[in-house]
Amino acid sequence: MPLGRCGIRGRSRWATSIDWVSAAERANRSRRNPRRRSGHGDRANTRMRTVRETSAGGLVVDGLDGPRDKQCAALIGRTDRRGRLLWSLPKGHIEQGETAEQTAMREVAEETGIQGTVLAELGSIDYWFVTEGRRVHKTVHHYLLRFQGGELSDADVEVTEVAWVPLAELESRLAYADERRLAGVAGELIDQMASAPSEATRENG
Repeated sequence: MPLGRCGIRGRSRWATSIDWVSAAERANRSRRNPRRRSGHGDRANTRMRTVRETSAGGLVVDGLDGPRDKQCAALIGRTDRRGRLLWSLPKGHIEQGETAEQTAMREVAEETGIQGTVLAELGSIDYWFVTEGRRVHKTVHHYLLRFQGGELSDADVEVTEVAWVPLAELESRLAYADERRLAGVAGELIDQMASAPSEATRENG
């Protein structure tokens, strides 16, 4: 398996919450007591439709059979409304007929150009956001993947940039705390996999 990819960057979707304020709420804020909500605003929020969405993605790592300082992961960068480049794990919606694992492999390939196979589950993240008059409860399942092939690609128009990032730098590079936590879980799993062969050798000896 080729090593030495860390630091390679290529040009290349984390959901962004959209603040929603009803007309009644805006009118209420202009009144003498802005903290008091009108009944109309409460009813409007009550009528807001709640939907559930499920996505999957993961951390694809190259160099798993080599030394730790040569191991790196493919991340995606997206530019937010303030013009900041925010790095995150590739992920996307689970299509009909797909398992979460299949979605993770597909989304990693589509957003980074890298093919990988699932090794283990890292955990799930769930959060709420509001968009287009809907309250969305989103759950994202994440997996640890082994690099199988491919090159960093800019094919996905929703991605600004992609890069191979050393595992040691994930804590400082990833923009979201939940994803930094999952990267820590991945590091622990990788350490366990690295120690498993030596333990098996001692047992057989």
